[in-house]
Amino acid sequence: MTITPPALSVFETLESEVRSYCRGWPAVFDRAQGSHLHDEDGHTYLDFFAGAGSLNYGHNNPVLKRALIDYIERDGITHGLDMATTAKRAFLETFQNVILRPRDLPYKVMFPGPTGTNAVEAALKLARKVKGRESVVSFTNAFHGMSLGALAVTGNAFKRAGAGIPLVHGTPMPFDNYFDGTVEDFLWFERLLDDHGSGLNKPAAVIVETVQGEGGINVARAEWLRALSDLCKRQDMLLIVDDIQMGCGRTGKFFSFEEAGITPDIVTLSKSISGYGMPMSLCLFKPELDIWEPGEHNGTFRGNNPAFVTASAALDTYWTDGQMEKQTELRGEQVERALLAIVDENDGAGLSFRGRGLVWGLEFTDKPRAGAVCRRAFELGMLLETSGPQSEVVKLLPALTITAEELDEGLRILARSVRETA
Repeated sequence: MTITPPALSVFETLESEVRSYCRGWPAVFDRAQGSHLHDEDGHTYLDFFAGAGSLNYGHNNPVLKRALIDYIERDGITHGLDMATTAKRAFLETFQNVILRPRDLPYKVMFPGPTGTNAVEAALKLARKVKGRESVVSFTNAFHGMSLGALAVTGNAFKRAGAGIPLVHGTPMPFDNYFDGTVEDFLWFERLLDDHGSGLNKPAAVIVETVQGEGGINVARAEWLRALSDLCKRQDMLLIVDDIQMGCGRTGKFFSFEEAGITPDIVTLSKSISGYGMPMSLCLFKPELDIWEPGEHNGTFRGNNPAFVTASAALDTYWTDGQMEKQTELRGEQVERALLAIVDENDGAGLSFRGRGLVWGLEFTDKPRAGAVCRRAFELGMLLETSGPQSEVVKLLPALTITAEELDEGLRILARSVRETA
């Protein structure tokens, strides 16, 4: 497929230089359905990005679209702040019955605002309020959002620099396997906590991603997560799991921490919780932590009722019978086999891969090559993005609803892109 870069005059002259994804994918997109996007010139692209994980059920999922159209056509509430509405009630009841109760999770549900970083800010704020302490521990290569509090617990130097002011009250610790297994887990962390001369203020909480998406698809072992949970309990710190990108089934189970058998004190969800790509986020926490005063944390757009409608439809459609989890595991095995073949084809020279469920990363020792692979894939009709501190990892994030045939097609394009950029 030959793609002619479009005339982007209004985007280049009027829109801010801060735009990023459009630079790697120079097309003007017009329609999308399932795992495909179509630009205004008629080209079709296979989507292995899924709105950065916001479209786990694909573009314009027909079941969710029907529910949304029906709700709009009957003049259902669109904007409701935190008022009680039929759409919110239906979502809360569905979330409780389909997700929380079957997993014996006791969480209260807070709607903090429309984005993932809103949920993280609420989690950090609540943890500090509950414990009466300021410090929060995060991990190397973490990413938790672009607002100031979330940036303070984010590792990426480029993103942190955009804050323009010192980012305080956050302390980084090594993520799982940061030292390639040569250092005992949490040795440094616990030593600092126990040493009154370490200079580490007693943290209110620890925030962690079970799989670091933007950090390079770094997968925490279940035993590491269990040890972290135990450490938090021993040291009177709250455990916050940021499941914004890896939740909603991305790793197989609905919550990415389920495999480890832990129950975090606080969980953040966003991206695919609405099911349709609409802005929505949740902050979940144990009931005893619900010490908010009315209105102490709010936001104008925390009552996105159309998102409640599509979220309920997504839960009812995909999470009542266990089939989505099984399918994601099968698709993950399909990806793993293909990535193993790609590494073998390249004699393992400078390539490695890792992942869980339907989030995978192909890492290149020759770091700029990852970007070259994504550019070649776009030329061949597929959307791929990089991740990692130096953009050295090709990130695979297809919709959970992708068919085996579509997944195979994308993996063939990836293999070809790797060969043609060697």
